[in-house]
Amino acid sequence: MPPSLKLSFLGAVDTVTGSSYLLDTGASRVLVDCGLFQGPKKLRERNWRPFPFEPASLDAVVLTHAHIDHSGLLPRLCKAGFAGPIYCTDGTRDLLQLLLPDSGHLQEEEARRANRYGYAHHHPALPLYTRAEAVRCLDQLVPTEFHAQFSPADGVAAAFSRAGHIIGSAWVSIVAAAMTITFSGDVGRPVDPIMRPPEPLGSTDYLVVESTYGDRKHPAVNLLDALAEIIMETFEKRGVVVVPSFAVGRTQHLLHLLGKLRAANRIPDCSVFLDSPMAIDATNLMSRHVGDHTLSQSECGELCRVARYSQTADDSKAIDRLTGPMIVIAASGMCTGGRILHHLQRFVPDERSTILFIGYQGSGTRGRSLIDGVSELKLLGQYVPVRARIAHLDGLSAHADSGELLDWLRTGDLHPRQVFVTHGEPAAADAFRRRLGETFGWSARVPDTGETVTLGLP
Repeated sequence: MPPSLKLSFLGAVDTVTGSSYLLDTGASRVLVDCGLFQGPKKLRERNWRPFPFEPASLDAVVLTHAHIDHSGLLPRLCKAGFAGPIYCTDGTRDLLQLLLPDSGHLQEEEARRANRYGYAHHHPALPLYTRAEAVRCLDQLVPTEFHAQFSPADGVAAAFSRAGHIIGSAWVSIVAAAMTITFSGDVGRPVDPIMRPPEPLGSTDYLVVESTYGDRKHPAVNLLDALAEIIMETFEKRGVVVVPSFAVGRTQHLLHLLGKLRAANRIPDCSVFLDSPMAIDATNLMSRHVGDHTLSQSECGELCRVARYSQTADDSKAIDRLTGPMIVIAASGMCTGGRILHHLQRFVPDERSTILFIGYQGSGTRGRSLIDGVSELKLLGQYVPVRARIAHLDGLSAHADSGELLDWLRTGDLHPRQVFVTHGEPAAADAFRRRLGETFGWSARVPDTGETVTLGLP
């Protein structure tokens, strides 16, 4: 019989969170990504389920990048018995040292709030994992250079190539059982003003590709013009522009644009607050990874001077005692937790202010609810009326849209036997599946959650 390989889809199916894929050669097991499920309660509950494999049986984990929906279950995996290496790029290692401890802290804070206000189903409420558990799993990270082949398990070879999504982000090519399987991770845009474009794919037998924007294209807007217009319209009312921002990637993109607008005197020299210790550290990290982006060392320094940093909880609370005009940037980007919740509670009821979204908003998140036009929003156990203007600059996304994904796939000499479309909500994934068939004639399908397929069969 020809060699075969089993591939299981454990997350990021019919959703954009929880990315996780298990490769089983029969002799070795490698997990690609180990992401946290985010969004509606039904998805978040999956984080608490037992892993559908014995964690101690894994030989290794290979990470495409540091975003929590691709890495956020690592502390729980290690706590459950996985003691092997976690392969990632240097940039991903540096970001995980920021993101995972912060995620553990947020888990502890959520458990404390649930116990204080009595809204947990279990008493006492416990965190999914703690900050200390997140810190411990960092010891298992094995940073690996781009394009350098490594062996995560016996009979398995792998290599990272740049995906252009955030610092350290990669698509990964894995060779096992005489077959090549490529995982796209999250694919960046060819026109990102900071990140370098994704590198072309190499030849592959099987392709697992994301589809976050698989059913749409980003609007062709001038981002500087659109951002300046939103800011000035808000400032004319003496309002506050509140930006729920992803700490890694979009925050730095936004600071870059704000710096340009300020230098051109297109917006006043107003107060800009960056209220996220993790985003502050990620911004300072830019100068250590100039190979991933297009900014010079001096431009990285300028980026760090655009905003006033709010490091402590007291700094954060002080912002809400101020009035506009000002700009407040805080994590998290989909308003699922963190300091942004307090700022929303303060400014969402203010009709003079603007809540500006600059990235994808997953189904069931507070961010999606605001974009969809809810009249009130539950924040910190209370409902507040939504009177602020809700704006969305979709062109700031770090994900390639459907056309950009197709253009990226054209750059490689690809003839895959099968393509699996993941990391997209149902409509987006199915639309991209159809586009792949129509454009390239490829056999493409959207797998089911928990499905296992055998690769290599006729």
